[in-house]
Amino acid sequence: MSSSPPIDDSIRQNLEIYFEDLDGTEPHALYEMVLKAVERPLLDVVMRKADGNQSRAAEWLGINRNTLRRKLIEHKLID
Repeated sequence: MSSSPPIDDSIRQNLEIYFEDLDGTEPHALYEMVLKAVERPLLDVVMRKADGNQSRAAEWLGINRNTLRRKLIEHKLID
């Protein structure tokens, strides 16, 4: 049994699949791609769990409410 959190295992497995799918082609801007892939669903789930309350969601995420709002707009999760 793995000692890492399940989310770590999931990310690791998906990255392994990603590299297999590349079939030897070198990745480009991988860091940015992964952050964008993780950030949107993270924001979406946290906002739903916080019942749309941006102040609560920002506190849970450990970020400033204005930063959260900017990211929500950037990811088209709010207008």
